[in-house]
Formats: sequence, C-alpha cells, structure tokens
Amino acid sequence: MNRPTKIITEASQSYSFSRRAIVLGSAQGAVGLVLAGRMAWLSIAENERYQTLAESNRINLTLMPPRRGWIVDRHGTPIANNRTDFRVDIIPDRLEKKGRVLTLLRSILSLSEEDVDRIELDLKHAAGFQPVQVADNLSWDQYAAVSVRLPELPGVQPSRGFSRSYPTGAAVAHLTGYVGVASPELFRKLKDPLLVTPGFKIGKDGLEKALEPQLRGVPGAKRVEVTARGKLVRELASRPDRPGMTQRLTIDVGLQEYAARRMGTNSGSCIVFDCTTGEMLAMVSMPAYDPNSFSDGISHWEWQMLSDNDHVPLMNKVLQGLYPPGSTVKPMNALALLQAGVKPEERINCTGVLRVGTGQFHCHKRHGHGPLDMKNAVMQSCDIYFYEMVRRLGYDHIAPVARAMGLGQKFDLPFSSQRFGTVPDSAWKQRKYKADWTVADSLNASIGQGYVLVNPLQLAVMASRLASGRALTPTLLMDEVHRNAPSMGFDPAHIALVREAMYGVVNLGGTGGAARMQVPGVALAAKTGTAQVRRITQAERNSGVLKNGQLPFKLRDHALFICFAPADNPRYAAAIVLEHGGHVVRELDTPGIGRDIMTYLFDRDRAMAALAAVEPSWGGDIRTRMTAEATAYRAAQAKVTAPGAADATETNVDAATESDAVNAASEASNATASELATNSSDGGVAADGSPEPQDDPR
Repeated sequence: MNRPTKIITEASQSYSFSRRAIVLGSAQGAVGLVLAGRMAWLSIAENERYQTLAESNRINLTLMPPRRGWIVDRHGTPIANNRTDFRVDIIPDRLEKKGRVLTLLRSILSLSEEDVDRIELDLKHAAGFQPVQVADNLSWDQYAAVSVRLPELPGVQPSRGFSRSYPTGAAVAHLTGYVGVASPELFRKLKDPLLVTPGFKIGKDGLEKALEPQLRGVPGAKRVEVTARGKLVRELASRPDRPGMTQRLTIDVGLQEYAARRMGTNSGSCIVFDCTTGEMLAMVSMPAYDPNSFSDGISHWEWQMLSDNDHVPLMNKVLQGLYPPGSTVKPMNALALLQAGVKPEERINCTGVLRVGTGQFHCHKRHGHGPLDMKNAVMQSCDIYFYEMVRRLGYDHIAPVARAMGLGQKFDLPFSSQRFGTVPDSAWKQRKYKADWTVADSLNASIGQGYVLVNPLQLAVMASRLASGRALTPTLLMDEVHRNAPSMGFDPAHIALVREAMYGVVNLGGTGGAARMQVPGVALAAKTGTAQVRRITQAERNSGVLKNGQLPFKLRDHALFICFAPADNPRYAAAIVLEHGGHVVRELDTPGIGRDIMTYLFDRDRAMAALAAVEPSWGGDIRTRMTAEATAYRAAQAKVTAPGAADATETNVDAATESDAVNAASEASNATASELATNSSDGGVAADGSPEPQDDPR
C-alpha cells in the first residue's frame, strides 16, 4: 500500500525549529537554574562548612596533651609531678616507606640496632592509630633535627610536652600507681582523639587511676599553617592546655621513703596512722616496681622479671594481702574479754598445755608461763590464757569486738583493689560450710589463726583504735579527713588496761623487748605476732619441728607487729606485716623495723643513723638493689631471647595489681588459708600453740 508523499513547506519547517528551540532552551534554562541554585547553596548555606574544610587543608590542628595534676604529700612535696620531655613517636597508620624512615631516624637520633629492632616489633603489634615510641628524653638539638626533616619522615610525630615523674620511685609505687598509653579497646569505646594523641597517658593503677578525672586536665591545641605537601609555613595562635588539679595527700613522703627503705629485703607492708585523726602517713608495700618504668613504657623483659619474682612486687600487699593476724589480736581479745565481764586480775595457770576432750592444745612456751593475769598474758603472749578464756565464753563474744576494731572491714579509699578478709563466728561457718562451730575453731581463732584473715590496713586501724578508743576512719586525701571521730563506747578503764599491757610487751619484759625506743621521753606500746602458713605433720612433730631458717621462703611463718607511741598519750600507730619473715634475721624483723619507723617520727636523725648502719649489709638502698637485680635478670634473658624481643614494649600491661602474677599469688594464699582452717581434725595450729620461735629475738 502506497503512502501519500508528505509535503514539507517553509511554514512547517519554521514551526518545527521553533518548537525544538523552546524545548532545548527550557532544558538549558532548567540546568542553569539548578547550577545557580547549587552555587547559591554552596556559597551561602554551606559556606561555613567548606571554609572550614579549606582552612583544614591550610591549617594543621594538633591536640596538645594537658599537663597532669601533681600528687603532693601533706607538706606539698611532690610525689608525682611532670618533667619537660622532647619525644618522637611513629603513628603506624601514617607511616610510609618504613625502612627509609627508620634508617633516617637511626641516623638523626643515633639509635642502636636493638632500638630499631624494638621499634619494628612495637610497630608490628601496635594498633594503627596507637603511637609507637621511637625515643624520649631527647635533647633540643635532636628534637629540632627531626622537626626540620618532617617532610622526609611521613608518620613521624615529634612532640614537646611533659612526662610523668615519680621522684621517690619504688617507695611510692603502690601508692601512686602509674600512667600509660590508653589501650586500643578504650579508644574504640570512647572515640576520644585525645587518647591517641602522642605523649598523652592515662592513669593505669593506684591513685593515678582512681583520681584520673581530677588529674587529667583539658587538652590544648596547636595550629600551624602548611603547604599542600605538608611543609610547615608558620605557627599560628595556639590554645593552651588547662592543667589537672593538684591532689594533696595525708602521706608524709619522707616517712614513706624511710619506711620503704627500712623494710630492707623483706616482702611485706607497713602502714602508719596519725591516731588522732585517722590520716594515713605512710602506706608501703615492698618489694615494688619503679613507676617511672611503666610511665615510659615498660619492656617485655622487665615485666617478666616482676611477674616471675616470688616476692610478688606487682601486688599491693597493704590492701590485697590477707594473713592470719597471729598474736597481734590478743590485746583486742583482752578488750573483748573485759567487755564480756572477765576480771582482769583473774589468773589462769599456764602449764604449757590445755586438754580439751581428747585433744591437747599447747602454748608456744613448752613448759608454760605459770599463773598469769590478763595483763601479763598479753605481755607474754600466753596462748593457754586465751584458749581457756575463749573456750569458756565462746568466740561469738570476741567477733563483734574484732569487727568494731576494723578487722574484716572494707574502707572507702581511692583504690580499686581491696581484699577485706574474714572475722568468723558460728553463724558465718554455718552459712559458708554448713557446719557447726567447734571448740577447736574457737581456740585457733583466739590466737589469730584458723578462719581469721585480715589485711595489713585493718591491723593498722586496729592499732589506732586501741590507742585512741575512737572509731577512726583511715583517710588518704587531705580534703576528706574525718576529724572528731566518735568514741567506740568501750569502758576507758578497759582501754587503759590494754594499753598498759601493750606497754609491758616492749618495756616490762614482754615478747617485744627488741622494739624498745631510745628516744628520751617516748615509749612504744606494741604487740608481736607470728602466723603459721603450713601444716606440721605428726611425723615432723615426733622428729622435731623445723625452724624457719631451715625452711624454703614460702613455708616460713609470717611475722606481724602492731604498735603506737607515745604509750602514755598515743599520737601515731602502725602495723607491719612481713610475708614469710619467720623472725630469721634480727635486723630485718618486725620489732626493729617498727621501732625505727616510730623513731623517725620523733627523732629523724637518730632513725637515719640506725638505717645507715644496717642498709649496706642488704646490698644498698632500694634503687641500688633493684638495679643489680635487673642487670642480673637482663643478662640471663639475653642468653635465651632473640635480640630486640626482650626490649620490646610490653603491650598487654594494664594494672599491675590485676596482673596474672598477683591473681596467682592470691589464689595460692587462699588455698593455704583454707587448708589450715578447715583441716583441723588434730587441733590445727592451736595444737602447737602460736608459732613463736624459741629463740624469738623479740
């Protein structure tokens, strides 16, 4: 079928062109309007955003870590402060051409081969945003040499700031704790850029961790103009940081350091209180670590050395150590007996053994003390007296007074780790073991063994409450001191009798004669104690019980001591606990340590002279001994560890007091205490009496 031919005229052509022109023109106009609108939006509504982006290309904004607040003692002496520090870090995410950068840094900073190996290992294990330390404590010339060559060192971050410093080192380690780089997990949780700013560190343990909000401060910001290639053009106005707040403690740092040194080579703790206010003047746990090492980034080998040490230097023994209190509870027991109506003049004849049913319970003095009243029973630490009195009354009359004295109590102190022990009674045993309280349980508890467990802080609180008769609360921060503590409600005559007995322990022929002070006009009142940590088999009893000097360290008895002075008007109180001290070395035993620490409070020169006479025989002061130990351990590690690996920064360190070594030591201590308490079919420790050595230097 043929279609008719369409005739195109001039008019139809003109109409078709005009229509296309209108369509195209409308489309162009619409596009133009869109572009104009977009330009208007960008130039007006989005002006601030893009101006900021453009500015960020030209201006480099870097956070400046705030200066951390100082920790000072009661007199304002620094315990933890800041020192000016030039350092260089590498940000792994920004690092390019690692080999070339490390070679250049090695040349500029004179790094050793071991340093480079350590840096490469740290880079391998670090999170991408986590700064890896190249070097710190740089000279100005070294810092400047790196700064001017930054365009050749992508990923390298020099910084000028402040590093944490602990002037007295290990003496305050468990008091202050330490600071360190924030963990990747914390950054992922909080997304705070300050946490990954080179040079910034947070509190990891102790007061540094507990007081982090007050100590941290507010970061500053540094603004510099750079080229498109990142080259520095000029520095612009910067925002200064706002330092953290200074925290003033009740601690006397001079006493703190003296007590740490006087502990010598022992493993243990010492706490000193002002027993008029409850202010803690010293809180020492030894051996310890150098918090400066943690602050700078502790090496793998040093962390391993601390973890392997059987004296557990990572543990805060003041708060985390639990021990049977031994005979140190006898003054408190005497107070409880008085409260229960026992006449202080009533005598018990100590023949060296008490027979209860078919069991025999001995005194530490095998042939007995003869007839003793309450005061002399405390002075001579007679077990038979307390066996008999507690057997008559039952330990349920003693336990409430023990709790009132602070045993088993958890105190509100700025520390995350605190174990508070056990003050048992019949109801407690029924709840825990579904078993009845026995006479043997009472006898063991009467000499501070069996189920009774305390930490050294509680012993110091007990000493201060016996000295003052008031319910003192331990405090560590000067702005939280609880003054005017209430009376504990005990008869003042009863408190006075207990004080007289503790005076006699030291000054009237009691068991603590070695603690007698030489300061004119000042007498010490005290109570010694020994706590057994092992089962003594019948075979060993038959052949002769081994002395502490014949036993391995971990099997020796604990040595304990509580005291206050002046005896007639108490001002200071203290407690000392030596793990496995065993009364083996007289100069390192609790009475001498307690005497010298108390002497420091009344006659500093006399105390320092006494320390100078004995400290060289222990291998020197704390720093000297730690250096010698570290050198020997490092030399041994070099034989079995690949170069650089031992020096690599330990990245799994969080809190020393929560380390595997501390947890293992706590579990072992719990197991020992449980075995001694529950396996008492033969009478337990009371079958032998409190383990006072026959050649007791006290």
